[in-house]
Amino acid sequence: MKKLLFSLALFSLSFAAFSQSGEWIELFNGKNFDGWKISENPSSFAIVDNSIKIDGPRAHAFYAGPVGNHDFKDFELKVEVKTMPKANSGIFIHTAYQETGWPNKGYEIQVNQSHSDWRKSGSLYSFNDVREVYVHDGEWYTYHIIVKGDHATVKINDQVVMEYTESEDTNRPANAGEKKFDRGTIALQAHDPQSVIYYRSVKIKLLD
Repeated sequence: MKKLLFSLALFSLSFAAFSQSGEWIELFNGKNFDGWKISENPSSFAIVDNSIKIDGPRAHAFYAGPVGNHDFKDFELKVEVKTMPKANSGIFIHTAYQETGWPNKGYEIQVNQSHSDWRKSGSLYSFNDVREVYVHDGEWYTYHIIVKGDHATVKINDQVVMEYTESEDTNRPANAGEKKFDRGTIALQAHDPQSVIYYRSVKIKLLD
């Protein structure tokens, strides 16, 4: 009987994972950090008015929940963001939990309107950078990140601001290491104590 129940549980999990493909699924419930694992300085993340408020020293909130077993390859991600003046953050893709430091694995999509870093929102950080500012601090806007194979598209409020194909990058540094399209989870970044950022929706559509 126990074996039968165990088999049914595994089947249910497999069916649930299969049924998630092609559907938009919210990864943040607006109430707590269930399904997320925060590194280094957890106090940099808080829930305020059903949003994630980031305010504090370096830390990263990695999605570690059941959707796709937090191991994404091809997907679409929509994230609603609001930056305050001089704030810097990032959305990591194809990454993995790391207790300290900047994530070694995967790419970072920059979140920055007015921080001193010249790489602005929409940049695939240090691989295909954006200098133009498309939105203002203090206003909510939407990132739409599409990853298929070795190609990524980033839209801000439905406007394409960055496209990158890894295999066509003739300037790709030889020491890029794990900064590549592979598979993995996503993470939100707390960059520094002067950077205040809000995230109120993080939803994904699995394409694989």
